[in-house]
Order: sequence, then structure tokens, then C-alpha cells
Amino acid sequence: MANTTQALEAPAAARAKPSASLWSDALSRLLRNRLAIVGGVIVLGLLLIAIIGPYIAPFPYQSQDLDAVTLTGGPVAPFRGAHILGTDELGRDLLSRLMDGAQISMTVAMVVQIVVLFIGVPIGAAAAWFGGRTDSFLMRFTDVIYAFPDLLFIILLGVAFRETFFGQAMNGLLLVFVAIGIVSWVTMARLVRGQLLSLKETEFVEAARAIGVSDFKIVTRHLLPNAIGPVIVAVTLGIPSAILSEATLAFIGIGAQAPRASWGSLIADGQNYIRSQPHLVIFPAIAIALALLSFTFLGDGLRDALDPKLKGKQ
Repeated sequence: MANTTQALEAPAAARAKPSASLWSDALSRLLRNRLAIVGGVIVLGLLLIAIIGPYIAPFPYQSQDLDAVTLTGGPVAPFRGAHILGTDELGRDLLSRLMDGAQISMTVAMVVQIVVLFIGVPIGAAAAWFGGRTDSFLMRFTDVIYAFPDLLFIILLGVAFRETFFGQAMNGLLLVFVAIGIVSWVTMARLVRGQLLSLKETEFVEAARAIGVSDFKIVTRHLLPNAIGPVIVAVTLGIPSAILSEATLAFIGIGAQAPRASWGSLIADGQNYIRSQPHLVIFPAIAIALALLSFTFLGDGLRDALDPKLKGKQ
């Protein structure tokens, strides 16, 4: 009799236990990933510096301490006087300029991903939903963009429009946003197309069609929300590529113009003093590496957390 009572109580207890939603379950798995948490903390720190950096920087990024440069006969070494990380050859505080570079890099990273979403998601969704000639045309166009070397295409755009109003807008940053975004959306389009192709023949889509729901509402209200997990992961993992592309463009003189201080331009300016004052290259390089690693760790953690196949394995 006791065994019968326990057998009846067990299913009742199981029914009473609330089931975890996809997002709460993903959050719990993400919080167990130490590298992802470390990366997320660093990302939040970089975003905070990008937002409030100009207000907490020890000096304006463009101000020059000519007395210190004259006294030392060149860039000031780190941890001397008021300049914690030293100065460049013009007497500009390196810590303040690194903070300004964080603002540029974070802005480029976020805006480029917005451009990627606005281009890649509609193209991928249209190709998957309409199929046929539309799918063939959009995917062949995507293949053409994908086949062209990304960095070369960005440099060509930068050189072609650098002296125009478009190239000078926002101190050269608008050109960087568009150039990197134009070559970065192809991965997003392919991802969205693949996700929607696997979802468009499911029962809930057939039910929506049967009751007369429009194609636009089916795609935007039913298909895309179910593909949001992989899209979030792709956006997060695409940010390091955007940061590195911006730094590369700044290193060769395309992008944010002086006196703004991109991390790439700081390395370019400091390479002439790499033997005598290596801090001018080391500190910007550390900032770039830290940003790339932190977003990569966070993206890997999000990918593992949002993968339902890994449920119960962590």
C-alpha cells in the first residue's frame, strides 16, 4: 500500500515542479561557463569605458603635455608623473587615448552588427521563404560578395570614398561602419536562410498558413523569433571581426582621423618607437587582444548555452 501511495505521489510532484524556459535554462548554463562570465565582465567594462570614458579620463585625448615631452626628449615612459601609462611623442596621455579608442572600437562593433542585421536577416529570410528563383538569385549574389576578399574590399571602399563627404562624415567613422557592414552580412544571411528552411515546413507554420496569416507575419512573428538564438550567437561572434577590421583600417590610415585615437592608429603611431618606448605599441595591442578574447569567450558561451543538444550535459 505504501508503495502504491509513493508511486501516485511521484508524478504529482513532477507535475508540480515548474519547468524551466529556454531562456532561463540557457542563462543557468551560461552562468556555469567561467570563461563566458569572465568575457562578459570584460565586455561590460569596455562598454562602460566607451560610455563614460571621456568623463573619467585623466586628460582630454587631444591635449598635449609639451613640457613633459621636452624634458624627456621624446615620449614619456609609463608610471612617471601624472601620466600613468606614459604619453606619445606629442605629449598626449596614452591612457586617455586608449579610452577614446575603446569608444571608437565599441561603437564600430555595435553599429556594424546593426548594419549586418538590417542587410543579412531580410535577405536570408526572403531567400528561405520564397525559394525558387528568388532564393537562387539572392544566394548567388551572396556568394559573389562572400568570394571577394573582405579586407581588400573594405580598403578599396575606404580609398575610393575617403576624400568625399561620405568619407569625412563622423570623422571617417561612417565610412568604416558601411564598409565593414557591407562585407560582413553574408554569414548572417546564410545562417538565417538555413534556420528558416528548417522551420518553414513545421506544423505551426502550416497551421498559420491554414488560418490565413500573411507571409510577412509568419516570417516575423513565428519563424524569426524561433531563430533568435543562433542570430544572437552570430552577432556576438561577429563583433571581434569588426573590431579587428577597424583596427586594421586605422593602422593603414583609413577610418577615424586624428586627433581621434583608434587602437589601430595608436599602434601605427607607436611603431617608430617600438624599441625605445615599446609601451606605445604594447598597451594598444593588449587592449585589442582583450576585446577580441572577451567577445569570443562570451560568444562561445552563448553558443553552448543556447544549443538545446547540450541540455543535461553540463
